[in-house]
Amino acid sequence: MLEAADTSRISRRATPPTWLVVALACAGQFLVVLDVSVVNVALPSMRADLGLSASGLQWVVNAYAIAFAGFMLLGGRAGDLYGRKRMFLVGLGLFTLASLGGGLAQDGWQLLLARAVQGLGAAVLAPSTLTLLTAAVPEGPARARAIATWTAVGAGGGAAGGLVGGVLVDVLSWRWVLLINVPVGALVLAGSVVWLSESRAGAGRRLDLPGALLVTAGLATLAYGVSQTEAEGWTAAATLVPLAAGLALLGLFLAVEARTALPLMPLRLLRRRTVASANAAMLVSGSAMFCMWYFMTLYAQNVLGYSPLEAGFALIPSSVAVLVGSKTAPRLMRRAGARTVAVAGTLVAATGFGWQSAMGPHGAYLTAIMFPGILMMLGAGLAATPLAALATSGAAPAEAGLLSGLINTSRTMGGSLGLAVMSTVAAARTGADGGPAALTEGYALAFRSSTGVLLAGAVLMLLWLPGRAAPAPAG
Repeated sequence: MLEAADTSRISRRATPPTWLVVALACAGQFLVVLDVSVVNVALPSMRADLGLSASGLQWVVNAYAIAFAGFMLLGGRAGDLYGRKRMFLVGLGLFTLASLGGGLAQDGWQLLLARAVQGLGAAVLAPSTLTLLTAAVPEGPARARAIATWTAVGAGGGAAGGLVGGVLVDVLSWRWVLLINVPVGALVLAGSVVWLSESRAGAGRRLDLPGALLVTAGLATLAYGVSQTEAEGWTAAATLVPLAAGLALLGLFLAVEARTALPLMPLRLLRRRTVASANAAMLVSGSAMFCMWYFMTLYAQNVLGYSPLEAGFALIPSSVAVLVGSKTAPRLMRRAGARTVAVAGTLVAATGFGWQSAMGPHGAYLTAIMFPGILMMLGAGLAATPLAALATSGAAPAEAGLLSGLINTSRTMGGSLGLAVMSTVAAARTGADGGPAALTEGYALAFRSSTGVLLAGAVLMLLWLPGRAAPAPAG
């Protein structure tokens, strides 16, 4: 079992209750995911206050997502080698300080820099949240329930971002969508220092620095290239050069990992069916689902005329749906298997995305936001839990942080790339006309494209995912 194999590296000073470890890990995950979506409703206010351009506004989201995805594998491996608790505290501290800097920003570049540093802190923090949880809970139904809670809290952070952001922007100002992280982060930091126990694996090993630099640079450069498509198009040099450079760096990373004695990413892990298939499925489904909150918030405010607070309240049913889906998934997994639940959840989400693509410039709340939003997020909750469970099942202690970082990278990188692509799709359909009808056509095309991606993802899961999680390796 994972926790038994790792006991030699666990501090015996005091073993905290399992529920407390799960609660602290989930609190860290909530902050990380909340910050992906909480800024969405604040974007118009940020633009007006700091004079951001349209491309600069997109970078408020992309700066965080690219840094988050680019450094995730590095953060996961650092937790294995230097201590999961230590990296949890480092990541949370960096995230909290960057939130303070972003909330106090007086110019656009200061906000973008703070968002990038936030993403770096999140990349160190996020893998440790899942690794601390899987190390504390034995593999089996109990771990499936713990992962479901982690998934629900993470998805709930994305869902709650609209409501929290709307309340803060309307009552206080856009700055508080970042400043709110400071007291919450400090509280979680203090609790983690006192109650979490240290654990690590691979004592005496050193970090694969060349591999870390290559994969981080490759992922970040690739994400930057895709983000350029909205402003420059797919054939411009500003897009093609970073895309080609990113792919070349990732190819070089694979070549280095195949030769080094202690690689950052042992390529043998990708030969494990659960790891390869679950990460591929998470990348594909994440590329479609991540953009839901972004476009729904813009549709509610820019087309239907909702205030930030009204837009946040409008998405509450979707927030509840993702929690319900995440907590229901473990029970369904015991009866039907992880693959069946993941495929079913993806199909439910695709139904919601298809419904949403029929939106109009004068849509009624129930049929234009509420019901399709519930289906989209119910499906997202149902699909994410079995994919995370499959990706981390059977992990040896020395692999736990890496596999946690890998599945988080797949989700975040898929979301970042998906948002960039879908934003380009929507902008191309909207054109120069910024009226409600043109905006609606652009958003509808993005949801229609996401529907196709999800259907392809469901086929991928059906053909490739194993039916059950892998057993833990002996010893």
